[in-house]
Amino acid sequence: MAGFRDLKGQGHTPTLWMAFLYFDMSFMVWTMLGPLSTEIGEALALTGFIMTAGQKATLLSLPILSGAILRIVLGFGVDKFGAKKTALVSQLIVIAALLSAYVMGSTITYDALLVVALGLGFAGASFAVALPQAGQWYPPKSQGIVMGIAGAGNIGVVIDFLFAPKIAELWGWESVFLVGAVMAIVTFIAYAFIAKDAPADVYTARPKKLKDYGKLLKDKDTWWFSLFYAISFGGFVGFAGYMKVYLMNTYSVDMAAFGLDVLDESNVKVIAGYFGALCIFAGAILRPFGGSIADKIGGVKALYFFYGMVFAMVALTATVKLPFFVAIFVLFLIMANLGMANGSVFQLVPQRFGKDIGIMTGLVGCAGGLGGTALIKTLGWSQGTFGGYTEGFMIFAAVVIVALVGLSAVKTRWRTTWGVSAGGRI
Repeated sequence: MAGFRDLKGQGHTPTLWMAFLYFDMSFMVWTMLGPLSTEIGEALALTGFIMTAGQKATLLSLPILSGAILRIVLGFGVDKFGAKKTALVSQLIVIAALLSAYVMGSTITYDALLVVALGLGFAGASFAVALPQAGQWYPPKSQGIVMGIAGAGNIGVVIDFLFAPKIAELWGWESVFLVGAVMAIVTFIAYAFIAKDAPADVYTARPKKLKDYGKLLKDKDTWWFSLFYAISFGGFVGFAGYMKVYLMNTYSVDMAAFGLDVLDESNVKVIAGYFGALCIFAGAILRPFGGSIADKIGGVKALYFFYGMVFAMVALTATVKLPFFVAIFVLFLIMANLGMANGSVFQLVPQRFGKDIGIMTGLVGCAGGLGGTALIKTLGWSQGTFGGYTEGFMIFAAVVIVALVGLSAVKTRWRTTWGVSAGGRI
């Protein structure tokens, strides 16, 4: 696409791709518990602890919740100490959490897993580091595609679903944490040598104080962007984190029919990982295209289309028991449009809050994580209370409608105020 070609001669390409790699690795670690949920549940059962639907949802949502809150903390760190230093410290904490889970192994308890989940939240908070670091190097007209490339690191969750269940089957679930730790260490070293903070002649850092957070929170556009991202990114990460649980609970019999031994549940878990990866891949890989489309037609118009598609597909899933392959196709479309909506939201944010991009990425990213936490808990509640997911999907569809109404409420004001001099299409 033209958007990619337009980046030639701009910014700092090595930093852009290291931001992508750092976020990719971090996102993989952040969502690691999702594709391992069944295996971990079985391991805990051997110790006499049987997770309820609510406890499983809590475990899966805790990294998302802690990552959401920590995005504000790391966003502050980016403005105060620079993106690179903040990233390196955060990555060390993530590595420690991974190695701790591996060392505890089969003796780990549910409470210990909750502590590990909190540590993995630092990986999710990398969003507040990688995107500002990449965006600081580039002009407003290229923010959609730049933020899309850096943000496409969420493809890491696809790697989780492709390989984590198989690694767990071969060597045990705890070995996945060791593999993750090794990959995180390699990424840490590469990032330390290659990534660079933007120099003063390209981007001037303006360290923020706590009162600056309060000032931005008084701006109603902060809340609008937070709502939009809570739905787009929250939907993406929420469905990604819960995807394997949903597929295992809803379509395990269908997945067992792929030439496999129906009694071999481990094979079914691997197959669930593959189909989950397929759906999640769509949202991860298309995020840059969503940003590029928004650069061309405007972020508001792009969001109208993406949210509209998400509503239609989620409403269909909520009201009809779809055949397996149709359900996979619909989930693929849901994730694709959520991913492109992510890119579109962050085509707009740097144009509205360019001077505060570090702190705003943290605030809006926090909202995205909170949205993902709420979705996972909603789906877990739906399964635990009603034995299915209809109510959970209906609630999410209603929230998407709120986003569409919100876009209608702000589009004219945005286009006639800050959008006039933003430097890109609104």
